[in-house]
Amino acid sequence: MGVSVMFSSDGDRSLVNVFNRFRSSVGSWHTDLPGIYNKYCRHSCGIPWYLADQFNYTCFDREFTNFKDQIIQQQMKSITGIVLFMLMAVSFPLRAGDDFCGVKNTAFQANESINYKVYYTLAGVYIAAGEATFTSVLEDLNGKPVYHVTGEGKTYSFYDNFFRVRDKYETFIDTATLQPYKFIRNVNEGTYKKYENISFNKTACTAITNTGVFKTPACIQDVLSSMYYARNIDFSKMQPGDKIPFSMFLDNQVYNLYIRYLGKETIKTKYGKFRAIKFKPLLIKGTIFEGGEKMTVWVSDDPNHIPVRVESPISVGSVKVDMMDFRNRRYPLSSLISVR
Repeated sequence: MGVSVMFSSDGDRSLVNVFNRFRSSVGSWHTDLPGIYNKYCRHSCGIPWYLADQFNYTCFDREFTNFKDQIIQQQMKSITGIVLFMLMAVSFPLRAGDDFCGVKNTAFQANESINYKVYYTLAGVYIAAGEATFTSVLEDLNGKPVYHVTGEGKTYSFYDNFFRVRDKYETFIDTATLQPYKFIRNVNEGTYKKYENISFNKTACTAITNTGVFKTPACIQDVLSSMYYARNIDFSKMQPGDKIPFSMFLDNQVYNLYIRYLGKETIKTKYGKFRAIKFKPLLIKGTIFEGGEKMTVWVSDDPNHIPVRVESPISVGSVKVDMMDFRNRRYPLSSLISVR
């Protein structure tokens, strides 16, 4: 299935097939696409049916090809952003000075592994773009027992041609309090690369990074530790519509964010059908993220509290992240109703 997009320019309209994969099309309006396509809607030679052919089509000049590259890069940036959002969005109350600072782990165990598949979706078609894997092992850090949690994300080989992603996140979490002692971020996305190594001094309430020392609240999380911390929150105490603020340290700053709890519902994913807990992160405008409640997160409604789906719209279509495999979970996945 492909996507047919109608554009208006100088009083006329033309039909363009964008990213066709099969010999059929779906009519839809996408007024938010850049207007550069207006130049190419009127080409008499048309656009090839298959995606691979479109990128090697001599009928169009390089500007058109560059535009298509930009669209795919935008999709991949959205996808990597979704994976980061997934880590952040499951961060329920993480406030300094309240009862949630130092919760006991009852949700996960050492040697757990969870695998996610990232899809770009449009007109009901799922296109597998990449995957993310999260693992936890028990280690010793400076004489203290810690959960060493690793999250790795990568694009599949086809998308590597346009926007290659190889990201790795690591956190070292106190087994007693679930507070992070150390966080490592190694980002490799297209031409953008970033390495970040953070040590958290819980006594001085500081974060020591590659570039300096920064003050933090007493209760602070990184983007990866928050995922595992949040899995131990008692969701039964929340009411639909509740807003829960939390603090997170990222890029040498403390971000004060919050999410809105929406309640419980049944969700169908690429893995199966789940009873789930649903919420939306309300991202504060002016941070590294745009404001608004554009992303939705579902976590398993059982003691594991595993994120089973994350979904967010992008300029064309949407990105979905589905849990596809898990090993060594602490409890039976009782929220699973059926497997696809």
